[in-house]
Amino acid sequence: MTDISNIDVPEGTDELSRNTRRAWRDRLNSASTRKMITGVLATLVGGSFWGFSGTSASFLFDTYHVDTLWLMSIRQILAGLLFMAVVVTRDRERLIKLWTTPADRKQLLLFTAFGLLFNQFCYLSAVRLTNAGTATVLQCLQLVIIMGYACVTDRRMPRTREVIGIGLALGGTFLIATGGDPTSLNISPLGLAAGLMCAVSAACMAVIPAKILPEYGSPIVTGSAMLTAGVVSCVFEQPWAHMPALDAAGIEALAVFVVIGSFFAYMLYMQGVKDIGSVRASLIGTVEPVSATITSAVMLGTVFLPTDLIGFVMIIVMMFLTV
Repeated sequence: MTDISNIDVPEGTDELSRNTRRAWRDRLNSASTRKMITGVLATLVGGSFWGFSGTSASFLFDTYHVDTLWLMSIRQILAGLLFMAVVVTRDRERLIKLWTTPADRKQLLLFTAFGLLFNQFCYLSAVRLTNAGTATVLQCLQLVIIMGYACVTDRRMPRTREVIGIGLALGGTFLIATGGDPTSLNISPLGLAAGLMCAVSAACMAVIPAKILPEYGSPIVTGSAMLTAGVVSCVFEQPWAHMPALDAAGIEALAVFVVIGSFFAYMLYMQGVKDIGSVRASLIGTVEPVSATITSAVMLGTVFLPTDLIGFVMIIVMMFLTV
């Protein structure tokens, strides 16, 4: 962007020059504010939609005994096709550019393998081996990983707001997921391992595509990664060979899982990473347990506890601190 402070101005036009620079500053500030608001809203809604994902997955696991790899494969291939349907009709040229630029393609494949593919497998495994609440608590450890990465790359100490935000996010998530009872987090070693790997992969998902998201946008990057991951997982899993017996309620839960909990959730969250950065996006994304608790109450009849309300307040305060 042009630095208007260095533009030569004819004599006698100092006032005009000041007014021009002031107008440019106001315009840039306005654009920055709009971008921040858009990014916060996208991350907030995307994180909320992830709550639908956990609730729907739990319902499918418990009621229909759906296989983890089957559900992951179906999620990726169907959500990936939805992304591509949007991208091919609206932004085909940039899609081709992404796949034909070696450095950007390498970044995309890293995001596919260590972000989307690994994260979805670990998250669904953690949900199956523990429960949706415990899996969410463990995944939120990504906040510490991302914060550490940001501090190392920026060569700085954590800001006070960031430290307080992490504390509120982790505390609120813990209260919502456990009701304040640490014994409810009693999990098997495999469940713990899956949850910790889920945190690592969630951090990779927020950090790895940071360079290509501004260039290509969330639908292209996320859609390409999602469809690629779906093709790879389907080659090994072959979900068409062992379809579960789903009735109308099961199909509805699967549709919510794919369309709301995957397509819209990932597109909006990655848009937030693009607009406000991985640290802010990961903090605001902890709205997921709030959404999961609400959707569980509506869809599965779960009752709110006082600790849930305290957790909600802590996460809401955290969002105000970090934006």
